[in-house]
Amino acid sequence: MKKILLPILIACFSILRAQTPCENGMAGAYPCNGYDLQVFIPCTDFGADNANDSWGWTDPDDGTEYALVGLDNGTAFLNISDPINPIYLGKLPTHTSSSLWRDVKVYNNYAFVVSEANGHGMQIFDLTRLRDVANPPETFTEDAHYSGFGSAHNIVINEETGYAYGVGTGSYNGGPHFVNIQDPLNPLGEGGYGGSGYTHDAQVVIYNGPDSDYIGKELYIGSNESQVAIVDVTDKSNPQLISSATYSNTAYTHQGWFTEDLNYFIVGDEIDELNFGFNTRNIVFDFTDLDAPELSFEHSGPTSATDHNGYVNGNKFYLANYKAGIRVIDISDISNENMTEIGFFDVFPSNDSAGYDGAWNVYPYFASGNIMISSLKYSSQNYVPGFYLVKSSSLSIDDNSLYSFNIFPNPSKKYVEISSLETPISMVQVFDITGKLIRTNNYSAQVNVNFNISNLKTGIYLLKINNQVTKKIIKI
Repeated sequence: MKKILLPILIACFSILRAQTPCENGMAGAYPCNGYDLQVFIPCTDFGADNANDSWGWTDPDDGTEYALVGLDNGTAFLNISDPINPIYLGKLPTHTSSSLWRDVKVYNNYAFVVSEANGHGMQIFDLTRLRDVANPPETFTEDAHYSGFGSAHNIVINEETGYAYGVGTGSYNGGPHFVNIQDPLNPLGEGGYGGSGYTHDAQVVIYNGPDSDYIGKELYIGSNESQVAIVDVTDKSNPQLISSATYSNTAYTHQGWFTEDLNYFIVGDEIDELNFGFNTRNIVFDFTDLDAPELSFEHSGPTSATDHNGYVNGNKFYLANYKAGIRVIDISDISNENMTEIGFFDVFPSNDSAGYDGAWNVYPYFASGNIMISSLKYSSQNYVPGFYLVKSSSLSIDDNSLYSFNIFPNPSKKYVEISSLETPISMVQVFDITGKLIRTNNYSAQVNVNFNISNLKTGIYLLKINNQVTKKIIKI
């Protein structure tokens, strides 16, 4: 197997701290297209042998970004405000025993962790404790625990309603187990739904899509091994199946995600590449009529690698593609049955074959543009799994140039003064924390700009200067 990258030893950690740009199709030893490596940390630096799921938390008080990384024996927490030099803050050990499967999600500044370890239940951890860690890495303790189920394959959270859904548990035929987490430290079980069998993963939304029959309803979209189940879970005491969607050459309906307009649902089948010899396949359903979902088309990737978790952010679909790393796919023309790969970062350099080593999860929702990847070692014993941060080359070009712009005051109520020490300012764009473009201002090569933010709502924003340098601001 090709060696990964020689780690630079700093203190007691094997962290590759220097940025490695994607040049001529390679970032060091990693094949790439359009994405630079920010940092790689092997699992051994977290006192673990393997990684699995991952998620992110952005502190609403100051915009600091944190990575939450599932491990075989717990959950690691990292401050990634300096993505080239992240700080490993510590680990929440597993509630019972180690397991290859662990999953973590976030609601209201708390992390919720489940595992397939026997008797694990759901751990609840107050993420605000990460703001002031005196001597990292610490060994954390959970703040609360839910024991209404034991093992669980996955946890799904609807942040709009404050409900968590344990899936793949021993209850409700493995279907969703409803937990009210509106008071995070006092979770309450509120039943479940087992009418469509075992759920491997799911997405739950307050529906505001094209089907007027279900506007305002809380809908559960379950990837249920051989089908996609659409369930109205608004009334937890009386969940109702709306419909199911199926497709040909089914091996294992694994996970799926809505497009942002809720017109389409993109599904991954985890085992079809192995069973049928396909290249990576994503199945796209038309969900404009939820009572009668239709197969729209299938997208075939450029490699035979197995697909795992995929998420939509704007007009891009980010796919954790195991041995092919992460793939970034333009879905802006999905209504015309077009999906186009526009970039990738391959964390398993030796090959792109079907199998379960490599990128398990991708988290593409940090406002900074940093993308988190967690990788797994399954059968390739020489592979080094761990935690990666990558970033679009168009955003991370010469990140040191951030220091050639001063922004003051920050936080601010009305204005920020942007001054250039070297490069004149020609354009400033404002993005919200989801990556949505709010405003664009053009200038005639000015060295000082008084930028009005008085009409922005309170919160965290990104300023993109001259279409290449990004800087976080806080509107108070």
